[in-house]
Amino acid sequence: MCRWLAYRGESLQPSTLILDSAHSLVAQSLNSPLGAETVNGDGVGFGWYSSGPDAAGSPALFHSIEPAWHDQNLREITQAVRSPLFFSHVRAAGGPPIQNTNCHPFRYENWMFMHNGFLSGFAEVKRDLTFAIDPSLYPHVRGTTDSEVLFHLALTLGLREDPVKAMRETVRKVESVGRDHGVPFPMQGTIAVSDGDTVWTFRYSTQGRSRSLFHSADIPTLRHLYPDAERLELFGDTAHVVVSEPLNDLPGAFIEVPESTLAILDAEGYRHEPFLEAA
Repeated sequence: MCRWLAYRGESLQPSTLILDSAHSLVAQSLNSPLGAETVNGDGVGFGWYSSGPDAAGSPALFHSIEPAWHDQNLREITQAVRSPLFFSHVRAAGGPPIQNTNCHPFRYENWMFMHNGFLSGFAEVKRDLTFAIDPSLYPHVRGTTDSEVLFHLALTLGLREDPVKAMRETVRKVESVGRDHGVPFPMQGTIAVSDGDTVWTFRYSTQGRSRSLFHSADIPTLRHLYPDAERLELFGDTAHVVVSEPLNDLPGAFIEVPESTLAILDAEGYRHEPFLEAA
């Protein structure tokens, strides 16, 4: 459906990953070997948290319906800013129209959210899931995607207090409503969520056949494995990225996140936890 990446670490020029990697996100928008669709040209999004003493808590967003490979503004912005934590997403529309409000990532206060996948039978379950969103949050749903409904449902169920518990309850709600409407496999996808400090990523599907998800190995480890790789000097020791598919072909550089797994990225690095058993 889509491809995305999430970065956390020392402040970095986002174009280093979004534009300049051997298999960058922009390259994946044209050719995605591990994606459900080879081309992801139905819009692009970029969200970033500022760094420095005057940094705002809320992330800035850029959305465009241009294909990522054709969007000059994406190049300008990702080359002009530096950020310690950013998301980027290229879209392959699976039904909802191509419009700015349907581009990921989505934002509420200091939170960002993006999704690769779909809620199966969304036309049948949309009403019930939308009505389950807290009335105070409903006005913030500006687009028409299942992903944005998923985000606001998670906010309703306590994302800001306990992201892991909220995402578990959100997925179970989607599966319960889906079953009520005769949908055999309601949930599919990989999800990234951040509060500006920690990144939580989830790989889960009701069917147990989720979209691909990887995270990078530690930079000191990679420098030891590849002492002649000058590109690694662009990254600080705590730089990490979570991606829909690897950004290069270096053996050992990217580690697959297992099925039905939560990967948490914070100041201590990565840790994996079981997320949910497939329903």
